[in-house]
Amino acid sequence: MKSKATLKQIAKELGVSVSTVSKALNGSPEISEPTKQRVQEYAKLKNYKPNVIGLNLKNRRTKTIAVIIPNILNSFFAKVFSGIEKVADEKGYKVITCISNESLEKEINALEMLSNGTIDGFILSISEESQKLQKFGHFTSIINEGTPIVMFDRIADEVNCDKVIVDDFESAVNAMEHLIKTGCKKIALLSAIDNLSVGKLRAKGFYQALENHGLKVDENLVILTNNNEEFNSKIGGFFIKNKPDGVFAVDEHASVTAMKLGIQNGYKIPQDLSIIGFADGVWSRRMTPSLSTVSQHGPEIGEVAAQLLIDKLESEEETFTYTTTTIKTELRQRDSTKRR
Repeated sequence: MKSKATLKQIAKELGVSVSTVSKALNGSPEISEPTKQRVQEYAKLKNYKPNVIGLNLKNRRTKTIAVIIPNILNSFFAKVFSGIEKVADEKGYKVITCISNESLEKEINALEMLSNGTIDGFILSISEESQKLQKFGHFTSIINEGTPIVMFDRIADEVNCDKVIVDDFESAVNAMEHLIKTGCKKIALLSAIDNLSVGKLRAKGFYQALENHGLKVDENLVILTNNNEEFNSKIGGFFIKNKPDGVFAVDEHASVTAMKLGIQNGYKIPQDLSIIGFADGVWSRRMTPSLSTVSQHGPEIGEVAAQLLIDKLESEEETFTYTTTTIKTELRQRDSTKRR
């Protein structure tokens, strides 16, 4: 008895997407007649029996996008979501939001729950646990089943899909250039997200900027941790002991904590201590003094991600190429750094 082929196997053998195979087997008018005939003949040869109910479910357009974000409290993700919703609304799509809460299990559950025909595609940023464990197979499985994914900010190079990022490395170099050129010589690197890809890239930019200017790294001025609690346990006494004149903080928590502790320890900002953080939430403008930040242009990231996904969903192409789009960042100088 012949073994039955799967949609994935047929797609691989014929060099087309799983979605194309599914539509061809269901007689979709979106697929050209030659391709339809080739897929159907091959499926018959391989003893494939289409599940008509399943195919109808997959081919039904819901005009709904799912967005999975790791953390609802992070203002950056809120800004990205605003951009996604803007484009989705303009294009007549509804948006469903899920929070992974940095959990691999919750991320997998959200993907499986919604990819049964509830939505047409996903826009997501990878959870902390997925990155830590380097577990990305759940994304590939969803894509292979015919549901497109667009990743933003935290991405996985191993997954073949469209991606929208900022150049975290170059952004960090530029931020450090500002600190160095305004006279800072003892610059601290502070991170509570060193386990994330974006955290590592920003830290790498810190070291590169020092090297560019022939400055030696003082490891006593470096605190790299994986979460807020670990960071808080290591930052106590840091400013009294090390006396930095500049801080490059790669995340919101590190930058806010540095500002608070610097002031508590008698530093005048920016005369004695200059601070630059990442992201550009409301708090950065309302703090006293206001915080200089690297703005990642979250709404623009969301708009580009939504447009990429909708273009895929509405395309009549039978095979796809994937792109990585880089959004330019902007250094927003406020009162926590000296003017150049």
